[in-house]
Amino acid sequence: MDAVITFIERGGDLVYPIGLVIFLIWLNVLLRLFYLYWTFPRLANTAIAEWQRRSDKASWSAQQIHRELSARFRMGLHRDLPTIKMLIVICPLLGLLGTVTGMIEVFDVMMRLGAGSPKAMASGISKAILSTVAGMVAAITGLMAQSLLLRIASAKERQLQQALAW
Repeated sequence: MDAVITFIERGGDLVYPIGLVIFLIWLNVLLRLFYLYWTFPRLANTAIAEWQRRSDKASWSAQQIHRELSARFRMGLHRDLPTIKMLIVICPLLGLLGTVTGMIEVFDVMMRLGAGSPKAMASGISKAILSTVAGMVAAITGLMAQSLLLRIASAKERQLQQALAW
């Protein structure tokens, strides 16, 4: 825990928004996993049972019902994935912003004290590097989670299409 606190202190002010974005990414990922493994199966089983009870599966209205069911579940499976993707894109941008602000701090120190004071410049360099690291780590882990969610959603969509086949 001390290492995390030290990281946040040395990383500068932009580590806090990066941390907030990380929290939002993982909150959305966990909510998606809950939906995919808890809510979706119950809804899908109900819809499949309703579809299989239908005696008429070939008429125009039955085809429209089938399309509507498929579209509704496809939208539900892929809901919030664009939000997660947007949050992932924000992370390295915040890290880059931290890099720029840290380097500005370094240049300010150099302007005031000259280039002969490496100790004074270390704080700005630390902020630049640590905020970049935080943004990149957040983006990489978020991309892995998003990829996993996309694979799970696609697999469940295929399973549903097979179950709703006529």
